[in-house]
Amino acid sequence: MADTPKITAYEHYDMPSSLRPGTQRRDWMDDTREKFAYRCLPLTIANSHGWEVIGDTTFRAVWNGKPEPSGVQFDIKTQGQIMPSSHFGDGIITFTMPYLFRTDENIGLWVSGAPNQVKHGIQPLTGLVETDWSPMNFTMNWKITQPHVPVAFKAGEPVCFFFPLDRTLVDRIEPVIRPLSDNPELAAKNAEWSKSRANFLKQIKVEGSAESQMGWQKDYHKGRFPPEADKATNHYSKIKAKAFKRPE
Repeated sequence: MADTPKITAYEHYDMPSSLRPGTQRRDWMDDTREKFAYRCLPLTIANSHGWEVIGDTTFRAVWNGKPEPSGVQFDIKTQGQIMPSSHFGDGIITFTMPYLFRTDENIGLWVSGAPNQVKHGIQPLTGLVETDWSPMNFTMNWKITQPHVPVAFKAGEPVCFFFPLDRTLVDRIEPVIRPLSDNPELAAKNAEWSKSRANFLKQIKVEGSAESQMGWQKDYHKGRFPPEADKATNHYSKIKAKAFKRPE
């Protein structure tokens, strides 16, 4: 049996753990009508597909639009150990990670902001870090999108999100384009689903119909189509990353 893949987070200094598995919940998804955003399984899977680094500093920042690092001014409300800085300039806020991560050979970490986490006035920058060999720290960076508009972070919210990725995969994959008609079985299933979807969208508007009582189609969520088909053996309706643990 192959060895279990591992990620090790080496601490630079003693601190309360700021690592946690990603969560499905998002405030804006909670606020959607009848929480309909949670019906999109790809969204909720992505939200929890990795780990978060939780910030412990509450602050506001404003960028004056100039390229120098001094162009970002910080108003620190409560100070923690993961502090923001303006290192690169151009309205970029930098968080130095308190961990040095190590992964298995050819496995890197995809590093960005928490998926589908919307923040006003600022955008997470994304990187793929070669954590299988590098002894160097990486930083998490966010780009302020508009000068003179304050942005804010609160202690307890994620400042970074990461998940492992085989960094050789893109080089090895052979991308191909073919007409759907080349796969008659798949084309027939797609046509059947399209017809079913169009009928569902029509009938859901009819008061008292079975579709209106159902509220939404659950074919993808259940991992099968048509509804009476067997469930796909490789379907995930939820994912739960394990928590980082200290050795006993």
